[in-house]
Amino acid sequence: MSRLIRTFAALTVLGLAVGCSSASDVDEASVAGARSKGPADMTFWVDPASPAAEQIQMWEREGRTQDAALLKRIADEPTALWPAGEIDPAPVIRAATAAAGQEGRTAVFVAYDIPHRDCGQHSAGGAVDADAYRAWIGKFAEALGNSEALVVLEPDAVAHMVDGCTPGEYQGEREQLLSEAVVRLKQQSGTKVYLDAGNPSWIQDSSKLVEPLKRAGVEEADGFSLNVSNFQTDAVTKKYGVQLSRDLGGKHFVVDTSRNGNGPLPGAWCNPPGRGLGTRPTTDTGEQALDAYLWIKRPGASDGTCEGGPDAGQWWPEYALELARNSKA
Repeated sequence: MSRLIRTFAALTVLGLAVGCSSASDVDEASVAGARSKGPADMTFWVDPASPAAEQIQMWEREGRTQDAALLKRIADEPTALWPAGEIDPAPVIRAATAAAGQEGRTAVFVAYDIPHRDCGQHSAGGAVDADAYRAWIGKFAEALGNSEALVVLEPDAVAHMVDGCTPGEYQGEREQLLSEAVVRLKQQSGTKVYLDAGNPSWIQDSSKLVEPLKRAGVEEADGFSLNVSNFQTDAVTKKYGVQLSRDLGGKHFVVDTSRNGNGPLPGAWCNPPGRGLGTRPTTDTGEQALDAYLWIKRPGASDGTCEGGPDAGQWWPEYALELARNSKA
């Protein structure tokens, strides 16, 4: 199966740049509701043909054995797949879920193809119109079948409406598309869906997200996601997430910890130097409302052409090596 995954790896956009750049104190015990529909018992699938795994093989052939050993800190951990929006996502998804299913594990995906994506910035693009998006998300969902999967839905899409980056004339359609996508994905019996809600440094007043998230379908989802492709610490993000969870009636959430080991670099979100890998993916979070720490952004995937990086989503081995070298996990 690893050959099959490798065949489709070229068709996958891995870790596109998302996330514009503290949360207030909150009593975590105040979050309502018992754990339900969360992935508490899930173990996540590790892609055996990830860019990190392939880079290790290359460096071992070149004699860079110490660097290859460091990169195992990335290659040995489960990370999300980002099926490319401009092509049929089904082959990547079917290959990954089949491989994960053989191991009794859950594959993690990011659906990232909303029209007017990223406000024309580093990860600009997305479906050409609403009908194209509906068709793409339909193929995405159908390919999941009844496999165990976790989908992070449209990083930045809601937060970009809240901060005004997405023009007002697009917002009603976006909310409708997101709510439809939640419903469509949840038709797949094994799929958990987390609608993205940005990060604590971006929309600092989490209450501003509540109504937009509701209009975008969060109440039908399993929860929301935070810190995708960003660097906010576990403590800050957890506190923010608990507050937002309480405001949403106890909705659960997941957090991207792929690159937050050293926290953020003030004023920089695009390939900031000196960052490190964060908490390894786990459902053991110590917080009832926090379903999992995940590596949603693939460590080593560029945020964009900044700080000497390649295009957004492209593999950047030296940046990956720096993340691994700075890891405290």
